[in-house]
Amino acid sequence: MNEDYQDIREGVRALCAQFPDEYHRKVDEKRAYPEDFVEALTREGWMAALIPEEYGGSGLGLTEASVIMEEINRSGGNSGACHGQMYNMNTLVRHGSDEQRNRILPKLASGELRLQSMGVTEPTTGTDTTQLRTTAVKKGDRYVINGQKVWISRVQHSDLMILLARTTPLSEVKKKSEGLSIFLVDIKEAMKSGMTVKPIPNMVNHETNELFFDNLEIPEENLIGQEGKGFKYILTGLNAERVLIAAECIGDGYWFTERVSKYVSEREVFGRPIGQNQGVQFPIAEAYIEVEAANLMRFDACRRYDSGLDCGAQANMAKYLAAKASWEAANACIQFHGGFGFANEYDVERKFRETRLYQVAPISTNLILSYVAEHVLQMPRSF
Repeated sequence: MNEDYQDIREGVRALCAQFPDEYHRKVDEKRAYPEDFVEALTREGWMAALIPEEYGGSGLGLTEASVIMEEINRSGGNSGACHGQMYNMNTLVRHGSDEQRNRILPKLASGELRLQSMGVTEPTTGTDTTQLRTTAVKKGDRYVINGQKVWISRVQHSDLMILLARTTPLSEVKKKSEGLSIFLVDIKEAMKSGMTVKPIPNMVNHETNELFFDNLEIPEENLIGQEGKGFKYILTGLNAERVLIAAECIGDGYWFTERVSKYVSEREVFGRPIGQNQGVQFPIAEAYIEVEAANLMRFDACRRYDSGLDCGAQANMAKYLAAKASWEAANACIQFHGGFGFANEYDVERKFRETRLYQVAPISTNLILSYVAEHVLQMPRSF
């Protein structure tokens, strides 16, 4: 599979070569946003991969988008700074109105606007999405938003956000997944009239925030699709997100195994390369095998998504396998670099921190196991 989509791979690698390890290291040290890097990705059209050609994009599928994300991470970068636009894009492309697509997509393709944020998670409900408490009440030609969100990333470097809120009380719907709606929020305007953004410092240089909505009014034309059908729509973005995260972890996994394989082949102790020892070789080889296996599941999930088939199980399993594989590769890489693995100049510790996130986000490994047990193996729901 690494030979597939070679034109995309070579194009992304050429761009990433302009932003070497030192660039990403300095951004990480400053806890900054890789603005120049994201602008370059946008300028060369990579961030518009999923936008249909009639709106100025490339009209590619999730498969190609996943290759772009993989190559960014494989080149030593971190797609977490920009991947939100990819999976949020599909929600708008698939479920937005003609007016919304005509108004927004060309500006996203050109880089005039960014759609990097998705407001779903809340502090009291976590991944129990149907129980969310943020409400959107229709008043005339506007919706009034009240509530709270947490772990909402890239708000400070985005113009638009996709927001999930409850438009019909839970007590009034037949199924708990009903009565949820999706809205487009103009972030800058919202911050002037009812939305407060509180940054959350964290162990990874990943810009994420807590949001508070206090009678925020947004126009009714910002509703995406039908009112009350938002949960179904948001799954479009969530499945895409899990597949893209899987691709990023695969990119990380290759970065770790390539970096450590080179290091242990050159590092000599007791008169021979440490990579000559099976105790060193085997964990690295095992991690590589797991990355390759996750890679196959990633492409299967992409194939199903791009074909319009149900891919919930495949997207979850791809994310699980890839996150596990990248973490195993990260552990082998830092272990066999010894003390140098903790030195900033080797970049291992930075990538180690970044890939650890995906054991937890955007969905934890335990929840994936629960999903497979219930929905694939037909076991009783465990919670």
